Amino acid sequence: MDPSVVGRVLPEREVEVERGRLRSFALAIGETDAVYTDLDAARTAGHPDLPVPPTFLFGVGLGRGPEQDFGWIAELGVDLRAVLHGDQAFTYHALAHAGDTLTLAPRIADVFSRKGGALQFLVRETAVRRTDGDPVADLRETLVVRGISS
Repeated sequence: MDPSVVGRVLPEREVEVERGRLRSFALAIGETDAVYTDLDAARTAGHPDLPVPPTFLFGVGLGRGPEQDFGWIAELGVDLRAVLHGDQAFTYHALAHAGDTLTLAPRIADVFSRKGGALQFLVRETAVRRTDGDPVADLRETLVVRGISS
């Protein structure tokens, strides 16, 4: 993969954190703390609304369809059939809640290869912030790509 893509800023996206999506996610991951599914429990715990579960931000930008969700990868000449999710890391700065509007600002942070080029790695970092600019989290995902086509 061409190392000149490192530093490329990808289009920002605004997303509204929806209460129903938070509940569904919490139930899907087996979350048992009612603060993530019950508004009264969340408010009793001091939250203005349902809080965002820790790993929810991984998929908050997904759901628009393959071309929109993964178009940035295809634009790099990567065959999506060769992509595996390798790693995900989160650095949290503040808690987000249902009703918050978040701005996702991704950029390509690194590309490198292993096994004599048989495996390529693509690292994308995404800054997540509120519309007022306050940081919520920094996400870092590593994709593993076999057989990149130019």
